[in-house]
Amino acid sequence: MQCVSLRNIVAMTTALHNLQIISDGQITKGKAILISGGKITGIVADNAIPQDAEKKDMNGAYAAPGLIDLQLYGSGGRLLSIDTDEATLLQMETDLLAQGTTGFFPTISTNTDEVIEETIRVGRSYREKAKGNFLGIHLEGPFLNAVRRGAHNKDFIKKASLGLVKKWLDMADGVITMMTIAPELQDQEVIDYLHNSGVILSSGHSNATYTEGKRFLNKPIPAVTHIYNAMPQMHHRDPGYIPAIFEERPYTSIVPDGIHVDFVMARLAKRELGDKLFFITDSVTETNHGPYQHKFTGDRYVLPDGTLSGSCLTMLKCIENGVKHFGVSLPESVNMATLYPAQLAKLNKGKIEAGYDADLTFFDNNYSLKGTYLAGKQVN
Repeated sequence: MQCVSLRNIVAMTTALHNLQIISDGQITKGKAILISGGKITGIVADNAIPQDAEKKDMNGAYAAPGLIDLQLYGSGGRLLSIDTDEATLLQMETDLLAQGTTGFFPTISTNTDEVIEETIRVGRSYREKAKGNFLGIHLEGPFLNAVRRGAHNKDFIKKASLGLVKKWLDMADGVITMMTIAPELQDQEVIDYLHNSGVILSSGHSNATYTEGKRFLNKPIPAVTHIYNAMPQMHHRDPGYIPAIFEERPYTSIVPDGIHVDFVMARLAKRELGDKLFFITDSVTETNHGPYQHKFTGDRYVLPDGTLSGSCLTMLKCIENGVKHFGVSLPESVNMATLYPAQLAKLNKGKIEAGYDADLTFFDNNYSLKGTYLAGKQVN
């Protein structure tokens, strides 16, 4: 009997072929993606696939890098801000893989210290058993500006203290990956501590002026949360915060549903921000208990008082809307859902190139999902 070593099994190569690769702004045909050990090991011509590779025919589908969503709150009736347990994270991972999203930051809205700390404990514990698309927690609040709170509960909004921030980061052991804050209200020592600790700081729910924005954007705040929403609007005699964002060009998220932001303004943001504008779903789920009760109205979610809350987007729908309403090509729209968020988060994802994680999303001309690969393994 011939024995096969474990090393040879681990090193087995899978070749995905008969596809159209979308990566880094290009569509490439006639090539195959080679995968081994959870990584992309090469892009070769279809007629140069290694003989010993396991070939998989993708039936002409588009192959994009795995989709990345840095801001969403729940799925399947479970909202992390209310259902703060591992079952919610499992629900989100499972549902998002079924939508082609191979990386995400589950987000908790402004809440009590107790709920935030429980979220940190749950995220830290779940990290060891996760499927792999859970990439860390995004805290949206409580360090926001109450004037621009949007759907956030004003009773929980407060200024950050260095002691509390240190406590949370020590508890988190790296599971807090991103925080949305109102920088104009925070002490510089707090901002510097968070930045130096590797947390992605994003300015959101901010009432900053043009001058304040010029002072802190990219100095060191590298990102802005959902452009136009929960921030002062532009005026010809009082330009406000948005022109500072356009001039400084930090990485900036947008909710591309045509409801949170009219597509006319979305196209303006794209012209100004170029390769720094990226998609988030900002999606929630229907809930009827706790401090955040979201009602689905057919094309959006609202709070009981009618305040617009989250979207009902998927990342694949973001790509479709980018092509149809942002005036960008399919490869650029894919970049906005993959490459740009990956660059902000410093992830080894977002491109289909040798050395990158083998997270892949396959879809057809109608933006229907045809398959998802996570770390080189087909999950649907």
